[in-house]
Amino acid sequence: MKQQKFTDLMKPVQDKMYRMALRLLVSKEAAEDAVQEVMLKLWSRKQQLSSYNNLEAFAMTVTKNHCLDQLKLKQNNNLRIVHSNYESGEASLQHKVEVNDDLNWVQKIIQELPEQQKILIQLREVEQYEYEEIAEMTGMQQTAIRVALSRARKKIKEEMIKRHRYGIKSN
Repeated sequence: MKQQKFTDLMKPVQDKMYRMALRLLVSKEAAEDAVQEVMLKLWSRKQQLSSYNNLEAFAMTVTKNHCLDQLKLKQNNNLRIVHSNYESGEASLQHKVEVNDDLNWVQKIIQELPEQQKILIQLREVEQYEYEEIAEMTGMQQTAIRVALSRARKKIKEEMIKRHRYGIKSN
């Protein structure tokens, strides 16, 4: 496989790989490094890539595994949450601040979820993969994916409700 063909194959997947790496590693620099490392791994296997039915799923799986390995090695000590993909043309400053605050809280809650739930939230809610694709990437059964996502969503909801009700007495 020539370099141009490899680049053409991997270009559409590269952004998704980066977002997955950023979700797991949190640091932009660490995510960029992870994607670069994964691309090198895939390039070294370029002759075998055509044998995979779903190259995108394979690339995402390799990215996920690489990031988890990095986390296990504790090489990612510069944790910082930066996530602001909310834009509104007419929103008030107060509304923008509240939404940004809520996003930061959701990010913190997601970071506290177990790794499996964190990955599933990223794949389903952020990357918008179908359950079948997630099952292929993770090796999990679809029912297990649905249960884990339900638990993760419930945890996020409960923590956000606690946060919003903080300091309010209920009768």
